[in-house]
Amino acid sequence: MTQAEKEQENGREKEKERDKEKEKEQQRGVKRPIAPPAIPDPLQEQIQSNFIVVIHPGSRTLRIGRATDTLPVTIPHVIARRHKQSGQPRYEDAWLLREGLNKPESNEQRQNGLKMVDQAIWSKKMSNGVRRTPVSAEQARAYNCQIRPAVLDSSSRVKWTNTTHHPPHLVGEEALYVNPSDCYNIHWPVVRGQLNVHAGPGGSLTAVLADLETIWSHVIQKHLEIPLKDLKYYRCILLVPDIYNRQHIKEVVNMLLLNMGFSAIIVHQESVCATFGSGLSSACVVDVGDQKTSLCCVEDGVSHRNSRLSLAYGGSDVTRTFFWLLQRAGFPYRDCQLSSRLDCQLLQHIKETFCHLNQDISGLQDHEFQTRFPEAPAFLYQVRLGDEKLQAPMGLFYPTTFGIIGQKMTSLQYRSQGDSEDPHDEHYLLSTQSKQDQSSKSASDRKAFSRPGGALDGDMSGQGGIGELSDLPRGCGSGGGGAMQGEMELGPAQGECMMGVGEVEEPLSAHLSRKTAIMSQFESKALGLDKAILHSIDCCASDETKRKMYSSILVVGGGLMFHGAQEFLLHRIINKMPPSFRRLVDNVEVITRPKDMDPRLISWKGGAVLACLDTTQEMWIHQGEWQRFGVRMLRERAAFVW
Repeated sequence: MTQAEKEQENGREKEKERDKEKEKEQQRGVKRPIAPPAIPDPLQEQIQSNFIVVIHPGSRTLRIGRATDTLPVTIPHVIARRHKQSGQPRYEDAWLLREGLNKPESNEQRQNGLKMVDQAIWSKKMSNGVRRTPVSAEQARAYNCQIRPAVLDSSSRVKWTNTTHHPPHLVGEEALYVNPSDCYNIHWPVVRGQLNVHAGPGGSLTAVLADLETIWSHVIQKHLEIPLKDLKYYRCILLVPDIYNRQHIKEVVNMLLLNMGFSAIIVHQESVCATFGSGLSSACVVDVGDQKTSLCCVEDGVSHRNSRLSLAYGGSDVTRTFFWLLQRAGFPYRDCQLSSRLDCQLLQHIKETFCHLNQDISGLQDHEFQTRFPEAPAFLYQVRLGDEKLQAPMGLFYPTTFGIIGQKMTSLQYRSQGDSEDPHDEHYLLSTQSKQDQSSKSASDRKAFSRPGGALDGDMSGQGGIGELSDLPRGCGSGGGGAMQGEMELGPAQGECMMGVGEVEEPLSAHLSRKTAIMSQFESKALGLDKAILHSIDCCASDETKRKMYSSILVVGGGLMFHGAQEFLLHRIINKMPPSFRRLVDNVEVITRPKDMDPRLISWKGGAVLACLDTTQEMWIHQGEWQRFGVRMLRERAAFVW
């Protein structure tokens, strides 16, 4: 008899013995508990990572690729659309120009910001213990005004995009090189991290979503070589800002699942993906992009809602400020215009090449750069520069240097205003809570608001310190920022939670107006990068969490990729952090290139890591589920509090 047959025989004998036992028990009248039938474990669907597309849409750059790709496809996030009728006026979304720059006070504010920058440069000694010798712009100007360009080549070998076959749209580099005399409008569908909804041509939500769909479909077909009809076999991971507009995210998910036809999607936050991409469990993530800077404290894959902060400035504001400083120093390329796409590209390149945050580099230095434009010779320019290369990036720490007047410069995470498709949201939960729960919650909130602000003492004047603002995201309504931002909406519980302990009797209307004043005062202030980091960390709940964040400040994005940035930021954080934490924190660490990776790709890489984790299996929102339940699926499945 073989081994298998022996095992079968033993099994049969055991079953017979069990049956005999049952019969005996029934005869004795013993009641046995009814065992539930064995439910087989659902088979975990094994998803292949090469069938997952990770999309990271930035304000200037789109990064997209399969989760198995080493590097994503990176293209300018821009589209050129052909005019429907001849004689239509041309329209072009601005690149380096923005609202609030041409106010009468702009220049005065810029000059005041520059004075603060110069004071900061002079006050910090160089590594050899000597103070820097300031260099005036006039010294460089006298030399630069005499410079004439040298002709490198009679032809620049750069051509305008060929539009003789009248393509209805062009994407990426092709869109950037469309001749201004051609009948095309230029649109950047994302601005400062939000959809670029505005009153001009192509500024409706429908038009912006159509632009996104066209750009993403083009890249998927041309660069990833996936036919659009095959997207039903693919899944998508979409990276969204930490402070997001719920309505916009809902529409983009709708477009990806129903219009483009992906079979399933995961929506996750850029900051959390940045920690995945860098291999850190906890970090204060500082994402300095082209047009916005966002900060958030992430702990074990969870973004702390109260620590989220979005600042409406980034790398392009540094570029524009650098151009203003170059003009003061007699910039030899005299035809440079901020309204020209190609000049903006040149200025970005010059900034990335020349600017730094190394205080040991001082005095006048000679540099050279080339201009290569279509239908023009290639020129070589000499330029002599001094402190301008350090002053421009320091604008990130002194944002008044940007000269932006009357714009909302700081955004916080607002409470959802509600969605008709999602009736059982947090508003429903609040309104159905018992009175006792509500009163105990407001009491605990009041305690949270009574603590001092710490990081920004002296930066906010008037009533209500930053301590109150640290939890403001909990008490306000609407998805995050931009043209679609809604008004604040407060229920009784949230209204109470903003009051001080001794002010409970204050009428709600008076309290609301006071709170609105505090909010508008805070949001109109442009915090410097170092102060914003301290504020974000100060909003964490416990000292232990704050200690973790100080020891792991992760800088991602392309806006702070200057030589010496790591040491410069570290020095400012240590000097400004609360004295109580200097004793507690063993070492403050600023990480700018984790694992020697390009900081611009870390969030995308984190999305690719997310695709491979076992825990993500329950986060997928399938096309059929979205069709049936809509935005409710985001509240149920998103890895963050929707």
